[in-house]
Amino acid sequence: MGAVRAPERRAGPGQVISVEQPLWRALTGYRVVTLGYAVALFALGYGDYGRPLIGVGYLALLTVWTLLTLRRVTSADRCTARFLALDLTMAVGGILLSSLADPANRVGPTLPSIWVAGAVIAVAIKSGWRWAAFASALVGVANLVEDGHFSRSALHNVLLVCVASIAIGYVVEVARASERTLARALRIEAANRERERLARDIHDSVLQVLAMVQRRGTAIGGEAAELGRLAGEQEVALRALVTGRPPDGAGPPPPPEAGDAPAERGSGSAEGADAADDPDELDLGVLLTLAAGGPGREADGGPRGPVTYAGPGCPVPLPAATARTVAAAVGAALDNVRRHATGPSGEPAAAWILLEDEPEEITVTVRDDGPGIPEGRLAAAEAEGRMGAALSIRGRMTELGGSARWISVPGQGTEVELRLPRQRKGARR
Repeated sequence: MGAVRAPERRAGPGQVISVEQPLWRALTGYRVVTLGYAVALFALGYGDYGRPLIGVGYLALLTVWTLLTLRRVTSADRCTARFLALDLTMAVGGILLSSLADPANRVGPTLPSIWVAGAVIAVAIKSGWRWAAFASALVGVANLVEDGHFSRSALHNVLLVCVASIAIGYVVEVARASERTLARALRIEAANRERERLARDIHDSVLQVLAMVQRRGTAIGGEAAELGRLAGEQEVALRALVTGRPPDGAGPPPPPEAGDAPAERGSGSAEGADAADDPDELDLGVLLTLAAGGPGREADGGPRGPVTYAGPGCPVPLPAATARTVAAAVGAALDNVRRHATGPSGEPAAAWILLEDEPEEITVTVRDDGPGIPEGRLAAAEAEGRMGAALSIRGRMTELGGSARWISVPGQGTEVELRLPRQRKGARR
């Protein structure tokens, strides 16, 4: 007898749950309850049976069979085709023996009574609606043969068992297909999340080095210009790889735009640090204070304006990985300010970090007094494959279940607002 294997998913350490497992548990209880019901019906009508010893012998055998095979109906792996065939034989045999135990047909129900439906349902759960239709037809024929004159009640019972078993088998098959689709979607989502994580790491390191080499080589000229051209081509190819978009063509890429600044030492590197020796929690305020740093010059020689941090007077503890990821997103936002924004008089733009610890969520705001971002520039940069803002900032916050949004008014600076829902105690992400 064919079987449709159900996919399994791990629900916890050492615990594997299949999609039809609740049905198997219900079937186990059903077989025990209906066995008791069949025995009680026989006991109440004992005096009406012409050959009661046949019924006693069959029900004793049915009791032993049901109790010994309880484990067989606890999972699809244990419910083998051989067991299902023997179980159906017990059901059909009990139906046919009913006419021998009650030759005068004074007792209405058959010896196994509604226990036989459990045998058919087991076939439906294990093998789907097609085999369920076969099993219910077999039981139905046995009921009609035992009835002899094809009464309306017998036909009604046969039809009821057929419809119920086929419906259960069909529902199980649909549930298994849905489970497979869900498992496939989860695998794709996990792969996409890993791809985005790798893309963020590449964006914060390799792509920015290639962009700097291309820019410096072009500025120096000579042999360095050829080196810069090659670095630019590799940057284009690498961007196409991490974004999944084909490169638009050969040649050096356009100058870096908003969101494509290289991550400073200490901002992006904290996210990828070895977590083996990390504490369980970190104070987000301390990490943002370190990210703020002080006035100075970046690694590529560009000027850097002052950064001011403001936050609660008490610690804001978060899980270590979460705190590092938020700090990395803030670091990426600061890199954009330091690279692309200038103050009202042309000096390096100043930036402010504000940390708000609210009961339901944590909000980090990065604001600058630069010229602002032209409308549609972020979307255009993302379309061009420049995923700085999308990956380094929004991608990190989305991965944590949070959000990031940009508020920019030309001539009045830019504000990046990062929101992270606060986890309740004991909740698992």
